[in-house]
Amino acid sequence: MSVHSDSSRFQTAIGLFDAANAADPNLEESGGQQRPKELLYAERMSEMLQRFAPDASEAVQLAVRAQHIKRWTVPRNTYPMTPIGYKQWRTGLYTFHAATAGALMREAGYDEATITEVERIVSKKGIKVNPQTQLMEDVVALVFIEHYLTTFAAQHPDYDEAKWCDIIKKTWQKMSAQGREFALSGGITLPEALTPLIVKAIS
Repeated sequence: MSVHSDSSRFQTAIGLFDAANAADPNLEESGGQQRPKELLYAERMSEMLQRFAPDASEAVQLAVRAQHIKRWTVPRNTYPMTPIGYKQWRTGLYTFHAATAGALMREAGYDEATITEVERIVSKKGIKVNPQTQLMEDVVALVFIEHYLTTFAAQHPDYDEAKWCDIIKKTWQKMSAQGREFALSGGITLPEALTPLIVKAIS
């Protein structure tokens, strides 16, 4: 993690984000340990950002750490179980995560301008237009491919090859040219069993 002009404020905010995510009752195994799911996700996001864009701004570093903050508190079934309901849930989550991150940053002593910028990134405003939001979106996609695509595949055995190609294409389209190049040049570990499908989907 880069050194900042006020590293104590930064570390305080990261600590508050992590403490919030450590309360996740959903656990996932990593390195032989059961870890809170959203805390593990946040750590993977920061680790991927460090690999992909080690000089990323402080705002982006904060945003990637808070991107799923307290997600389990807004379950999918709080919205209608329809395609429109799913979109409403996702949009509601963006606002919720941004507001939660902003409140904790305020507690850590951040100024309103920095809080507003982090909230803008976390709420995914300006993808393809705001380079900082696009950078977070690249990290989201890279983490999904490396860490979650295989599990996602196991949860959906009913999906055929065409459906998988569509999912991978949509993920690919969300990424910048730099993100795609990073993924294909060995920057991430592609899931071995799904690599042929990934190559087919993006070719």
